Amino acid sequence: MVFLTVSCWIRSRGPDRYWKVQEVLKHARLWITRIAAASREHGMKYPALVHNLTKSSVQLNRRVISDLAITEPKSFLSLAKLAQARQQEGLRAALGNGKEPAGVFSRVVLLQ
Repeated sequence: MVFLTVSCWIRSRGPDRYWKVQEVLKHARLWITRIAAASREHGMKYPALVHNLTKSSVQLNRRVISDLAITEPKSFLSLAKLAQARQQEGLRAALGNGKEPAGVFSRVVLLQ
């Protein structure tokens, strides 16, 4: 396709970029739906789970958490337990005496 002006070229790129963004957003909605369904199985709502995981310094994105919920239910259960403990008692209580819940490996260093 030959473009005679720069404005025609820019105008032709717009719809493709829009649909690429929509495709990414579609996957993000799918990940959120999967995480929400898995978190409801463990008695938490999606926003509370994500908020408490963030507060507990868990740096996993939605895609990874979604994959864990599907392929590694025990790992997701450990994340849900960590989020529930953080929600109820705070970060120090969630980590206990420097011991994480069973199945959770953490790099958190407690400052004393």
